[in-house]
Amino acid sequence: MRAVIQRIKESAVKVEGQIIGRTGVGLLVLLGVAQNDGPADADYLVNKITHLRIFEDENGKLNRSLLEIGGEMMVVSQFTLLADCRKGRRPSFVDAAEPELAADLYEYFVEQVRSQGIHVATGRFKAMMEVALINAGPVTIMLESQR
Repeated sequence: MRAVIQRIKESAVKVEGQIIGRTGVGLLVLLGVAQNDGPADADYLVNKITHLRIFEDENGKLNRSLLEIGGEMMVVSQFTLLADCRKGRRPSFVDAAEPELAADLYEYFVEQVRSQGIHVATGRFKAMMEVALINAGPVTIMLESQR
């Protein structure tokens, strides 16, 4: 699994002009599922992301996690994170999971985050979405479960 994590002040996702998800302060997670991923990959990323110390403490140091600040999370499925652009000019997505597996692991990831008491909003799997955010910092981090 690959994740791009952005620290945000707020986020929203629209599908067909309708807002389907909205969050306040917290994280926007763009999540890509690979063919060989399983629940252990999702568990690893859930633990890493929710405990990642990327929010300021009282001294302005990045010492607080999403759990510590009581933040929210927007999770958006994004298979394009698995793009292989090494050859030619058209990305290859052969490493991306089939939609059924990807949807199951995406939902599993979301439920594992929710089980920690974090408010989670989501996009809609396989939909054309408009994602809006106010990036705080900016702080953007990339994580992979198998590295």
